Amino acid sequence: MSRVTTTITDHVAHVELSRPDKMNAVDPDMLKGIIDAGEALRGNTDVRAVVLSGQGGAFCAGLDVASFAVLAGGDPMELMMRRTHGPSNDYQHVAMVWKQLEMPVIAALHGVCFGAGLQIASGADIRIAAPETRMSILEMKWGLVPDMGGMAIWPDLMRADVLRRLTYTGEEFTGAQGQDYGLVTDLSETPLETALALAKLIATKSPSAVRTGKALISYALANDQDAILLEESRAQASLIGKRDQMEAVMANIQKRSPKFG
Repeated sequence: MSRVTTTITDHVAHVELSRPDKMNAVDPDMLKGIIDAGEALRGNTDVRAVVLSGQGGAFCAGLDVASFAVLAGGDPMELMMRRTHGPSNDYQHVAMVWKQLEMPVIAALHGVCFGAGLQIASGADIRIAAPETRMSILEMKWGLVPDMGGMAIWPDLMRADVLRRLTYTGEEFTGAQGQDYGLVTDLSETPLETALALAKLIATKSPSAVRTGKALISYALANDQDAILLEESRAQASLIGKRDQMEAVMANIQKRSPKFG
């Protein structure tokens, strides 16, 4: 069975972790499936937003430790240090691929979101969680540190002291607490429905402006003020007068829904 399924409807791609009998724990097949699903959406101009969720009772319980136990006999340095996707290895790319997609990605979290699952969700632009969702940077339980992209992402989301506490302890927290920490964007009793509704709203906006907006935000998080001001101007100039921008203007003037190509 496929570990990950993708359905595209009305310009929204719904990517589901599809191992509900194991709480969507990440085994080697799912690791590959997540990467393949993300890469398959790269460059897809028909998709304007992505929703990432888990089937069954959980988003993702983390790494399937048993399925990776065979790797313990190998050389950890060789395994971890090999770069397979630019600056990332496969374990990191399951999170980083969502950051790299041109369109916004929304993760819908419920049940549990532990370890690898939390790092995968953190690669999304937005996370919507049920208030009671159980969450954890779980790696310390196994005497390890997060190594699936979390440390490249979380400093932009959390205060350093909060990140330190959650990393050092591996303690559980709820979706509601996750919002206070900066890991959760919004709370919802029905996170998947809320995520899909938000994705549909985004899909009604100018596709080129939304994609440019995502790229500009990413640029702003990684550069100094002078460079950001210049990039902001360049990004705006690339949109002004183009087809999507003119359609947005005409739709507002004519009080109708825009029809983007």
